[in-house]
Amino acid sequence: MPDGPLSNMSSQSFYEPVQYLSTDSEQKGPEAGLALCLSGGGYRAMLFHLGSIWRLFETGLLRRVDRISSVSGGSITAGVLGLAWPKLFRDDTLGQDRFNEHVVTPIRSLADKTIDVAAIVWGLLLPGTISGRIQAAYTKYLFGDATLQDLPDNPRFVINATNVQSGVLWRFSKPYMRDYQVGEVVKPTVPLALAVAASSAFPPVLSPLVMELNPGDFTPGSGEELQREPFTRRVVLTDGGVYDNLGLETAWKRYETILVSDAGGQIDSEERPKRDWPRHSYRVLNVIDNQVRSLRKRLLIESYRSGIRKGAYWGIRTNITDYKVEDPLPCPHENTLRLATTPTRLKRVPHELQEKLVNWGYAVCDAALRQHVDSTLLKPTGFPYTSAGV
Repeated sequence: MPDGPLSNMSSQSFYEPVQYLSTDSEQKGPEAGLALCLSGGGYRAMLFHLGSIWRLFETGLLRRVDRISSVSGGSITAGVLGLAWPKLFRDDTLGQDRFNEHVVTPIRSLADKTIDVAAIVWGLLLPGTISGRIQAAYTKYLFGDATLQDLPDNPRFVINATNVQSGVLWRFSKPYMRDYQVGEVVKPTVPLALAVAASSAFPPVLSPLVMELNPGDFTPGSGEELQREPFTRRVVLTDGGVYDNLGLETAWKRYETILVSDAGGQIDSEERPKRDWPRHSYRVLNVIDNQVRSLRKRLLIESYRSGIRKGAYWGIRTNITDYKVEDPLPCPHENTLRLATTPTRLKRVPHELQEKLVNWGYAVCDAALRQHVDSTLLKPTGFPYTSAGV
């Protein structure tokens, strides 16, 4: 065991898919509770996660979630869900019509629009930034003038970005936004569209998002080495998936049961990799990113198997037959693998493909829940979009 703050952590910590920090309390085990993590992956992830939360909503498990942690494309879905939460659960009934109106419709409406191309073109040609135009699109189509203070108190929604300056996670939430190195701002009134835009600022084209702050808004002594200007005045953010593509960090350390919906991309092989330095460098960075994500996933699965955490993982590349659940929805693996190749873009998705991605997220979430979380759950009667299948 090393000297310093980590010496008090359980030896199991070194086999878990997150890194414990000096600001974390002594590890005495997670508290009882349920967290949901939504990965990155552009519109592909947004729609896949919509299917997952659809199934969680139907089973009643969504209402029991204590925290929803998201990155990148998953933060689009989380932001819509967070804003809709009071309307979904205003009484004891689970109204499918309310879910359709306040969650399904806005997400599918955004999936009808390409917002990244215009943001890049006009961001290069006109004053302003690319990330600012993505934020403007989220404001127009999803969030209006809502801020982080419009999110519910429970569950806690945590929208994660990566601080390029400090190299660690920057988390947005209703009670505070913070970076453990720079410090925290209590009850931030940051626009919800800005938080989601920062979380989904895919590098290199949509990144970075620069956030101007007042250093006086930071809680004194809440940061470590970097609670000083310029870090507290001008924060440079990129996609949350750069630091943690599964959105695990802010949920894993707190709760006993972790559900992970993963629609992340996978690097393709190349027979003739480009040798000019910009494209070759980009390829090498993707290889590194792919390996880090794969390692985090393997540690996550092993943590379930070893009993460090309860819960379930389901991924867009999962073979549904691997769950060995009784009578899963029909999802041929060759079909779902094709869905997994949907580009990581904020680009219009054809209606039939939208429905297939939603159906696939719904079906694989159902299989994971019935096998690893609650075997008494009734099998769904069919896909949300019956005629589309996967």
